[in-house]
Amino acid sequence: MGRDGSRAAAGGRRRGWARWPRLVLTYAIVAVALLGSGGLVAAHLEDNNAFCASCHTEPETTFFARTQAQLPVDLASAHAGEHVTCIACHSGAGVGGRVAAMTLGARDLGSYLMNTYHSPAALTVKIDDANCLKCHGDLPAKAGFNNHFHRFLAQWQKLDAHAGTCVDCHSAHATGGDSREAFLLQAPTIAVCQRCHSFAG
Repeated sequence: MGRDGSRAAAGGRRRGWARWPRLVLTYAIVAVALLGSGGLVAAHLEDNNAFCASCHTEPETTFFARTQAQLPVDLASAHAGEHVTCIACHSGAGVGGRVAAMTLGARDLGSYLMNTYHSPAALTVKIDDANCLKCHGDLPAKAGFNNHFHRFLAQWQKLDAHAGTCVDCHSAHATGGDSREAFLLQAPTIAVCQRCHSFAG
């Protein structure tokens, strides 16, 4: 092969390598588009309580059945009556909270498909106050004696690692509470009140 032939071969190799960045970029764009559209589909499905309940086991199937009743019997079914979906409460604030919930949902779906799920289902991620404050963020700022427990909760939590949380009083799936009082159960709520008052002295 002459000098011209080796130059042509070297030029062909360089042009071949020059295509790689474009190929990588093209594949990256396609991957991002597929992941993005898959995420949008997953988010839409997670907004559908019936979809979530379709592969959840007990006690979630009971919880979902309660949301289908005419009258609410617990806080979750009362929320459902106001068109609040399960994922609205079971995901944290912002995009990060939603992605974390979707990741957990994907893991749960994998367990269900592989028949390695727990029954009854175990609560693996506690509902944080931030989940509740997404919709009820104005509640701690309201003045008055009848709201002092919400108003002082954040201060108690700053000082005591064992302070109460929203769900300590507002258990979403417990039945037997008074519907006029947001389905609060008297005994556990009074216990939280006493803990706070004991800490405050």
